[in-house]
Amino acid sequence: MPVITFKYQDLKDLGIDLEKDELIDTIPMMASDIEDFDDEEIKVEFFPNRPDNLSIEGVARSFKGFLGQETGLPEYKIEESGEKVTVSKEVAEIRPYIGFAKIENVNFTGDKIKYIMDFQENLHWVIGRDRKKVAIGIHNADVVNAPYNYIATPKDENSFVPLEMENEMSPEEILTEHEKGAKYAHLIEKFDKYPLIRDKDNKILSMPPIINGELTKLSEDTKNIIIDVTGTDEKAVNQCLNIICCSFAEVGGQIKTMEVEYEDKTIVTPDLTPKVKNVHVDVANNLIGGTNLNAEDIKELLSKARMDANIINDNELEVIIPAYRIDILHEVDIVENIAIQYHINAVEAKLPDMPTIAYEHNWFSSEKTIREVMVGLGFQEVMSLMLTSETNHYEKMNQEEKEHVQVARPITVSGTMIRTSLLNSLMEFLEDNKHEDLPQKIFEMGDVLYMDDSNFNKTRTVKKLAGMICHSTANFTEIKSTMASVLGNLGYTMEISDSTNPSFIQGRVANVDGESKAGKITGVFGEISPEVITNFELEYPVIAFEIEFL
Repeated sequence: MPVITFKYQDLKDLGIDLEKDELIDTIPMMASDIEDFDDEEIKVEFFPNRPDNLSIEGVARSFKGFLGQETGLPEYKIEESGEKVTVSKEVAEIRPYIGFAKIENVNFTGDKIKYIMDFQENLHWVIGRDRKKVAIGIHNADVVNAPYNYIATPKDENSFVPLEMENEMSPEEILTEHEKGAKYAHLIEKFDKYPLIRDKDNKILSMPPIINGELTKLSEDTKNIIIDVTGTDEKAVNQCLNIICCSFAEVGGQIKTMEVEYEDKTIVTPDLTPKVKNVHVDVANNLIGGTNLNAEDIKELLSKARMDANIINDNELEVIIPAYRIDILHEVDIVENIAIQYHINAVEAKLPDMPTIAYEHNWFSSEKTIREVMVGLGFQEVMSLMLTSETNHYEKMNQEEKEHVQVARPITVSGTMIRTSLLNSLMEFLEDNKHEDLPQKIFEMGDVLYMDDSNFNKTRTVKKLAGMICHSTANFTEIKSTMASVLGNLGYTMEISDSTNPSFIQGRVANVDGESKAGKITGVFGEISPEVITNFELEYPVIAFEIEFL
């Protein structure tokens, strides 16, 4: 989960005058959790659907509504800056979208720079997919001058001093020699030119999504800032910019818009126009359960959630949603906010009216048999999450990245997609347990998810079984014998054919197909490639199989 850390005094300075014990009791009621605390500060986890609460200013805004100190839609005064940024058509294939804003009268004393940097990095994860989708730059506005240009520069031109460095470096040198450059080089290194933001005097603000320039580094004396958000998703870029601007506005920052001039259009950012959705009284009562709320009750509860509402009739309200609430996608999201403000502990618990009789699904009976066979063959079962990362799932396994289900707002770097194979999870397990004695024989029985346009939800769930063996003499003969034993004990025939699966050593890998009364299977087995073994920092041969139940 995204975690933010702040001092109790910082929250009091923003108008939340709660004692430590009262604060600790209240935070979980706001759909969050406490990771740790001491006498001076507290660490709080917020679900990634609420990126607006990943700053202390956002937390204070939500607290004020929850406690009834400030209710209704927050109003932020916005002025025109008269400044603009011109977007070169050359960045269209690299990072085509940009949002710009100017914030005046900011205050960076104390821990505020650290807080905003933490906020920025959390947004990089929750919305930006580790800068792939969105990247944020925050700059000292008083050392540069409009108009600004968002360009694509040749790799060896437009050298500048990157953040925390002393000497100028070319964009290409930054990607190879700078710590941040090397970490995020994969985002742009395939292109012939790299994105760059510079002012009218050709001073470099940043090289998105890699690094800001040392020139515009923030300090406690900084009073006016420029925020740039670049990315590959225009909606996500604007959402991210809105969230940051609103957080600064909560503590007195003056938002000023800027024109973004593309080749075919000109837009003004940020756009804080509220969204409008409707909610129904009966839907709210049915979904929450144990409540008998009326339209007036719901209007009052929504005001504590920092939304406005107009009563259309006894059963329907029009809800005005602030621009920073990017999580409100459906009526049920509004109902969730009603439930939080009602206080979930106040909802009366009751049993459902319809009794049901449960029975075991046939597939779970089959799973028991499969597990018994695997344990009988000396394997130990492991269970991993369906969430994994493109790096572990494709790159480390030498696999070409294919269409897959992505997590819209991932919590961690290791949970950005839904798996389509079990093999990388078993490799990760071996990596985490390489200090244990050999041989290691592990298996997993679990679900994977494929994209499938023929289904109503565009996905298809498939059961898979995978096994892996690691020791100094593991070889193809052993895994072939194991594969034959598994399928034979489960009643499947076994037919093998040539395979070119890149996770395995070529010539020591085979495809397998089988059939029984229960259905068909297809899969692969062989010796894992030395390159894959090295990618997972293992030192001994690994053999593996994976079969899919059709």
